[in-house]
Amino acid sequence: MSSRPNLPPLRLHVPEPRFRPGDEADFSDVAIPPAGAAPRPAIEAAPHDFRELSYSLVRVLDDEGRAVGPWDPKLSPDTLRAILKAMALTRAFDERMYRAQRQGKTSFYMKCTGEEAIACSQAFALHRDDMCFPSYRQQGLLIARGWSLVDMMNQIYSNKGDRLQGKQLPIMYSTKEGSFFSISGNLATQLPQAVGWAMASAIKGDTRIAATWCGEGSTAEGDFHSAMTFATVYKAPVILNVVNNQWAISSFSGFAGGEATTFAARAIGYGIAGLRVDGNDALAVYAATEWAAERARTNQGATLIEFFTYRAEGHSTSDDPSAYRSANESAAWPLGDPIARLKQHLVVTGEWDDERHAAMDLECANAVKAAQKEAEKNGILGHGMHQPMSTMFEGVFETLPWHLEEQRQQMLAEARAAGIETT
Repeated sequence: MSSRPNLPPLRLHVPEPRFRPGDEADFSDVAIPPAGAAPRPAIEAAPHDFRELSYSLVRVLDDEGRAVGPWDPKLSPDTLRAILKAMALTRAFDERMYRAQRQGKTSFYMKCTGEEAIACSQAFALHRDDMCFPSYRQQGLLIARGWSLVDMMNQIYSNKGDRLQGKQLPIMYSTKEGSFFSISGNLATQLPQAVGWAMASAIKGDTRIAATWCGEGSTAEGDFHSAMTFATVYKAPVILNVVNNQWAISSFSGFAGGEATTFAARAIGYGIAGLRVDGNDALAVYAATEWAAERARTNQGATLIEFFTYRAEGHSTSDDPSAYRSANESAAWPLGDPIARLKQHLVVTGEWDDERHAAMDLECANAVKAAQKEAEKNGILGHGMHQPMSTMFEGVFETLPWHLEEQRQQMLAEARAAGIETT
């Protein structure tokens, strides 16, 4: 080790969250610009015009629930009520499936509590056939698009009604008909897949775009940067959404570079449009997504959107957030609850009230309860094998390789000898 007495010793910086268990969370120093303050550039604006939008925060709803500023999408009351109901239904779905996991009916579940505005509002801003490449906390996309709750629960239970035949971890849905690409447990793999799909759509002269989601922690993965490079070079018609909910499974956003800069600012170095958006503001989420989608559809290239939000509960049912963060962080989060904020907006405009909201919540709870009863007729995880043994060789290869066909025949022969049903 060399020693130069005229220089200070080097020090390694290790990111440390501001609040730990036992601390009182205080976000009063978090910069929250006024609603309506961020400018809205033209769709065809050059990426270098977006620098400030990568560091600021696009907001539409002010503290009184009024929609203000150039990003106001001016949605009809019916559309706003539909988004509100989709968020409420998503939260009701999460609550019941969380309880189902605690009751031993499935092995695993992940809630999106506090983040519902992101997937639900975006589902309304995208076209129904735009291809979604989600991470594992975008169940609101399927719910907002009216996908069958029973079908989703069958997958969670890995029962005989599971179209994926029990091959995917619970909550890792996949439906080509729903334009919802298979969720992967490997972080960030969906980003280059989305960019590749978008490039293929452009090559074919199609009109469909792609959208993909990842957490802020996944921006540290190599796949994220590969996706950004290809999106930049080929002006891929894709929206890259970074859901910055402050926490990975037990490490905070600083370990992904969140202390040094915003995640939206990653767009600057790659030369694509970047927006930083209030992720708990359903109108801002819709407006930013609609803007980015139009940019992609008019061959202006990709957009990176950072949604600034907060993961109100644990990473998953396998996680205990009280072990690593302050107990009052969720309540102290300065951007509030997305459902409460959209409800307030509708009330302020005279399009909603507490009675209708309570009735909607009850309707959502009853719909989820009925779906659960229907799904559980097909079985629950742990109550025997719901899929025939032969299905282990299905659904992966278009043409089964010879060595797997050999194993399949061996399995069938041994099963028949043992008197075991295989089909």
